[in-house]
Amino acid sequence: MQKLNEIASQFALDGSIESIKPLGEGFINDTFIVRTAGDAPDYILQRKNKNVFPDVPGMMQNIAKVTGHIRRRVEAEAGDVLREVLTVVPAKNGELYYEDEDGEYWAVSLFIDGTIAYDRADTPALAFKGGEGIGKFQAQLADFREPLSETIKGFHDIRHRFSQWDASVKADAAGRVKDLAEEICAVESRRERMLGFKKLVEEGVIPPRVTHNDTKISNILFDKEGNVLCVIDLDTVMLSTSLYDFGDAIRSYANSGDEDDRDLGRVSLSMPMFEAYADGFLSQRAEQLTQSEIDNLAFSALYITYEQVLRFLMDYIDGDKYYKIKYPEHNLVRTCAQLRLLESMEEQYPAMCETVKRLVEKYKTV
Repeated sequence: MQKLNEIASQFALDGSIESIKPLGEGFINDTFIVRTAGDAPDYILQRKNKNVFPDVPGMMQNIAKVTGHIRRRVEAEAGDVLREVLTVVPAKNGELYYEDEDGEYWAVSLFIDGTIAYDRADTPALAFKGGEGIGKFQAQLADFREPLSETIKGFHDIRHRFSQWDASVKADAAGRVKDLAEEICAVESRRERMLGFKKLVEEGVIPPRVTHNDTKISNILFDKEGNVLCVIDLDTVMLSTSLYDFGDAIRSYANSGDEDDRDLGRVSLSMPMFEAYADGFLSQRAEQLTQSEIDNLAFSALYITYEQVLRFLMDYIDGDKYYKIKYPEHNLVRTCAQLRLLESMEEQYPAMCETVKRLVEKYKTV
């Protein structure tokens, strides 16, 4: 507690600190809520994981640029800038972070009180809200033109993943390749199609946008009436394609089973959840997306799900070095569950494309 007080006191906080307590169960950063005395605001204090984010100063610059842009948009629309956009609190030395004597990086933002957050979207109504939240975030940044640091190198870069994959299969570190003919065939049979999508991104046919890259619904704050306030947890914000945000959300929101479901009969793409999320997303973005983005929006869900199949299977081949496992076959179970989800997406792909087309027409006529 004393050390946390010393760290928090390095930031330009209003009011005196009354308490600092852990908040949430983040897998990457350590997060605390700082309570202050009287009418002063409360704050969020985070230790940023420099192993995951090796350029914390660059990451914090990204966050400052993006939130500054959104803040100007909110002000122009006479909104509440203290609630509708994350507020970064600088350190007393003027930096956006504080580096302690152990070389750890800390950052502070204003705590937004009186909000609702959800752990998961388990109904179409919540899926719609999730799509609306990420769509609104992207829409607010549609005219953003400043450079951003690449906080995660090679993020969703399937060429990079294939280089890792080829090396992994060749090395066969855990001696498991001989038993994985069917799963490896499933990966290889889709390789060229996935590279074709990546080529559209590389050549700019699908344009770069500011993207969040961690689209779970717990990263969206709502007011007590259920309206979207703002998107939080901006560590992964960078230039990418808006389709990655959409595809990653569909992979998690619209899976009728669990990511590591042993019962593959439970795993499929839920079209009601897909349509609800797409409806919310396109309610904010339909007018801004290019035709190439619209044409490939549904496919982005297949691309991101395939990437996860590849990563789970590669880690299983490597001997489970990256993902935490609960039992020896956990990564193989994850692989099979994600592959079944991908197959379900492929089976319903025409319906997914038709849904996107219908929703775009719905919002482009407004």
